[in-house]
Amino acid sequence: MAEAQPLVVVENLKKYFPVSSGLVFQKKAGSVKAVDGISFSIAKGETLGLVGESGCGKTTAGRTILNLYPPTAGKITIDDQELSTGSKPDLKEFRRKTAMIFQDPYASLNPRWTVSAIVSEPLRVHKLFKSEKERTERVNHLLNLVGLSSRLINRFPHEFSGGQRQRIGVARALASDPLFIVCDEPISALDVSIQAQVVNLLEDLQDQFGLTYLFIAHDLSMVRHICDRVAVMYLGVIVELAERNELYENPLHPYSQALLSAVPIPDPKRDRERRRIILSGDVPSPINPPSGCRFHPRCQVGTERCNSDDPQWNEASPGHWIACNAITNP
Repeated sequence: MAEAQPLVVVENLKKYFPVSSGLVFQKKAGSVKAVDGISFSIAKGETLGLVGESGCGKTTAGRTILNLYPPTAGKITIDDQELSTGSKPDLKEFRRKTAMIFQDPYASLNPRWTVSAIVSEPLRVHKLFKSEKERTERVNHLLNLVGLSSRLINRFPHEFSGGQRQRIGVARALASDPLFIVCDEPISALDVSIQAQVVNLLEDLQDQFGLTYLFIAHDLSMVRHICDRVAVMYLGVIVELAERNELYENPLHPYSQALLSAVPIPDPKRDRERRRIILSGDVPSPINPPSGCRFHPRCQVGTERCNSDDPQWNEASPGHWIACNAITNP
């Protein structure tokens, strides 16, 4: 699947947030380098997982790709439409091709709007219906697609459970017939019993409409289930990218190894026999990240080169990319 024509191409994407100091005279005190030069592509119909610790920049990356945050630098191409710093693209057309499913189904729906108003908002913005009857039929169809009854069309968000609210969010994301959807931890706020239902819904919709996903998550077991490839992110940069089974069975980067060593294994015997990797220290500040490899202060296999030289992408095996001086250039 990774060899197919890419639908989404991200090149050297950066997103910095300025930081000010002082109560009276606001002086610029640097920038939070939330995303600092990431590159990847996603083929049509593929799901790319993006994983990493809290605060590593996953959500910022997803929002910047959709231009909810304007990029500081870099280039984003979706379906041959380019968005880069300094350019003036047709953002309305760009956003019609894209959508986002947000993490919190309780905060992402306007409590004063009915389900009909929420789901039909993309239709109104992009002028995708000619009459109220056509709009209502489209909303009913979208609700049925995500497993909700069209009889609920005039209810408000507070009348639904968390899982139902997230289904409404999925229906809204589908309203403009997007090609690419960023799923920003869409199941983390839901009960475990509901998570599998939402993931199965996303998979069914992908099969039905040929959707392309960027799936941001903490649950590494769920990422392996739904994703075709997985990118591991640390402190604003991607350190490893590979096909899902290759990454989970043969992680090369020390950070990836530490992450995956924490994934529960249902076999108690195997779980006791494996070695758990405990990282020392805290995640450095994204305002002043370490020189060289950003992971080197916490790495157990780092060398002197890691303190000063930025690691470069190397293809350790076909389709398995890693940025690590200690592994690729010991």
